[in-house]
Amino acid sequence: MPTLSPMSPALVWLLAVACGLSVANVYYAHPLLDAIAADLGIGRAAVGGVITLTQAGSALALLVLVPLGDLLERRRLMAGQLLLLVGSLLLVALARQPALVLLGMLGLGLLGTAMTQGLLAFAASLASDGERGRVVGAAQGGVVVGLLLARSLAGLMADLGGWRAVYLLSAGLMTVLLPLLWWRLPETRPHSRMRYPALLGSMFSLLREDRVLQVRGVLALLLFCVFNLFWAALVMPLSEPPLALSHSAIGAFGLVGAAGALAATRAGTWADRGQAQKASGLALLVMTLAWLPLAFTGQSLWALLLGILLLDAAGQALHVLNQSLVLSSGNPAHSRLISLYMLFYAAGSALGAFAATQLYAWAGWAAVCLLGAALSLLALAFWWVTLPGRDGIRHHVLGRQSGIR
Repeated sequence: MPTLSPMSPALVWLLAVACGLSVANVYYAHPLLDAIAADLGIGRAAVGGVITLTQAGSALALLVLVPLGDLLERRRLMAGQLLLLVGSLLLVALARQPALVLLGMLGLGLLGTAMTQGLLAFAASLASDGERGRVVGAAQGGVVVGLLLARSLAGLMADLGGWRAVYLLSAGLMTVLLPLLWWRLPETRPHSRMRYPALLGSMFSLLREDRVLQVRGVLALLLFCVFNLFWAALVMPLSEPPLALSHSAIGAFGLVGAAGALAATRAGTWADRGQAQKASGLALLVMTLAWLPLAFTGQSLWALLLGILLLDAAGQALHVLNQSLVLSSGNPAHSRLISLYMLFYAAGSALGAFAATQLYAWAGWAAVCLLGAALSLLALAFWWVTLPGRDGIRHHVLGRQSGIR
């Protein structure tokens, strides 16, 4: 497989922009649900199926589409998925029947996620060993910006031209992106010659045998459980007395979180310099300490701002470090590795979001903070006991006890 060493800044930027534009398609609908419900004549409860189907498509993509990057030529796969994504965007923008719009939303989750994670794996495969962390960090930075701007751009475009204009604009942007990626990305050789069912089955072997994936996957699960625990519960204390903030004001805190996350996208350079473990420990410590100011949310918005900056910067740094280590472990199956890692991410996100509302209703914000701090401390302890040197000592002792040299 050809590599670019070093990758040109223009190509890194293109990959970051492509990641951001791709992932945005999964999240455009969040601020548009009321407008979609009114236009299609469906109830507000039923329109929640838009989000459900989009997220179902995302999970399905991780299982069945993203691994294809190891089986097929990546540039042609990306082009095919991008064409189908444009088709899904046009279906959502033009269809008048609710069933067709929902089908298009499923396609957006499926293909938007496949494109995003496929481009991350593509970036990792093109980067040399000494710059892979930096390149993955830059691409992940594009994902953060895409997540942030998706909601803002969707709201702005909906005000100007209606909710369908959002998807028409995105279809145009993705159409422009197609020739740019085709011209700038090199042709690759498939990593695997397996049949597709065997390729999917091999993911179980990867998960069983890849120690880096196991450790970093568990850290990702705990990280995004903490992350979504906080963000899913935050709207409740902010919208209630004594704060009673508006939805716009509450949404503005997402910008603060994005600023903290973007500040940490260069964490991949620490992995390139061999400092990934130390940086991971520092990130986990900061994530644990962030819950101290967050606990004072009801008394001080300044404490909340500080806590959000710390939590998001630490979380994004750990996420970038996790991906850098998983994709630099020596195994060239980058598409399957990123797919498996993101399944840990999805599981943690779902658990955190579910626990947030249940725990807040039962015991309030203090209980949310206690659980968040406990999970952060658990992640820190897990990182400590799974450090490579400690594993080496433990395996050496076990080997001596069993007579294995």
